[in-house]
Amino acid sequence: MEILPHDLQLYLEDHCDPEPLELQKINRETYLKVLQPHMLSGHYQGRLLSLLSKMMQPKLILEIGAFTGYATICLAEGLAEDGIIHTIEVNREMEEMLNKHFKSTNVDKKIRLHFGHAEQIIVQMVDRNFDMVFIDADKKNNLLYFNLIFDKVRSGGLIIIDNVLWKGKVYGNENDADTRSIRELNEHVANDTRVEKLILPVRDGIMIIRKK
Repeated sequence: MEILPHDLQLYLEDHCDPEPLELQKINRETYLKVLQPHMLSGHYQGRLLSLLSKMMQPKLILEIGAFTGYATICLAEGLAEDGIIHTIEVNREMEEMLNKHFKSTNVDKKIRLHFGHAEQIIVQMVDRNFDMVFIDADKKNNLLYFNLIFDKVRSGGLIIIDNVLWKGKVYGNENDADTRSIRELNEHVANDTRVEKLILPVRDGIMIIRKK
């Protein structure tokens, strides 16, 4: 799901760091074997997530929605030497593929994989002080996830939310339930004085939020 013209997207990919070989393989396998492969972050967005993580050098990251592990690995690339990323996936059928993908990298020891409903797992994560959170799961619950994790993010930490432009529907006339829920999230964050925020028109829209 990309809102930018295809030729512009190709230009952007040609002028950022190359996609690491192990991620190229994950990208290909996802498109060959998994339903809705467009949910994958992909080359350009993956390099954005990796760069943000490297700039933060986080010790603790939370990812909500692992899918096939592509974004997880990108985020893990910037972890501090003793850093950990906790990633939550609701679909247990992805376990074998996720473990295989993580083991194909040099960051697998820094990844902690959790299966279950995100809201239940987040509540159980007590005394956390996350440097970064990436929300890329069921869109109708994005605002719920934002509220649940907010107090678990340190001052100066980043909250990143994917698909906030929703194929352009949020600024069009569509009024389906998913579009309404994403508009509600975007308006909530826009009016939240506890954070600094902007939306980047990367793929399907990615919101970068810094907690004050």
